[in-house]
Amino acid sequence: MNVAVVTDSTAYLPLDVVLREGLRVVPLHVVVDGVDLREGVDVTTAEVAAALRRSRHVSTSRPSPSVFLEAYEEAAAAGADAIVSVHLSSDMSGTVESAQLAAGQSPVPVEVVDSRSLGMAMGYAALSACDLARQGADAKTVAAVARSRAESGTVLFYVNTLDYLRRGGRIGAASALLGSALAIKPLLSLQRGHIEPIEKVRTASRALVRMEELAVRAIDAAGAGGVDVAVHHLDSLDRACRLAERLRTELPVDAEVELLEIGAVVGAHVGPGTIAVVVSPRPDRAG
Repeated sequence: MNVAVVTDSTAYLPLDVVLREGLRVVPLHVVVDGVDLREGVDVTTAEVAAALRRSRHVSTSRPSPSVFLEAYEEAAAAGADAIVSVHLSSDMSGTVESAQLAAGQSPVPVEVVDSRSLGMAMGYAALSACDLARQGADAKTVAAVARSRAESGTVLFYVNTLDYLRRGGRIGAASALLGSALAIKPLLSLQRGHIEPIEKVRTASRALVRMEELAVRAIDAAGAGGVDVAVHHLDSLDRACRLAERLRTELPVDAEVELLEIGAVVGAHVGPGTIAVVVSPRPDRAG
């Protein structure tokens, strides 16, 4: 069976990986002062970070069902018998809903996967889907592996301020921290598709140390089956590099830590200075 894999731009997969794997990536949208821009096409991460620092009005929006349908039709025209479409948490965006609406009109069957995650936690799930699809697995099996890997991932992140999450309505249970927001540096996680606070930390340095400790714990828990690790950042390259170097010492010699920018869409909600760690057990350990 020829199964194509589609994801969206919030996976933040490197372009060379997207091209190598034959992935189709549907961009989400960033709206800056009323101008609608496609993530990774019309606007860069740096431009969104600059707009946020200047207090310009920045919001985001999901792709329309017609854009997904176009991607599905292209995959079918290229020879796909079925499609697995892996997307960011439905608690964060209506992207999954758009994909589901398009799936109903697709010329070939589509399995839509709500990853309940984002960033490379979702990206690694999409890559596992590509790997299994190359082996000839059917769409339901490919979708199940993508869903399992996404759910097994650990996503930890530090933000300079909760204000951007509050403005975008994505703050969830972390709203309990708002009353003391000026006195803390928030350490958060993504659990079951939504944001949860981990601890109240007084300084940025302590937050990053604690995030590293929790990431190492997740790496150790992955066991012998192997793990992939990514460090995301927005406008905080030096700190992210130092964290990535320290995490590399916790991995086998043949493993690597990906260092990737947070893209424009997620960046609009977390703000400059954000650092995140993704720890993703490989599929043979994901179950």
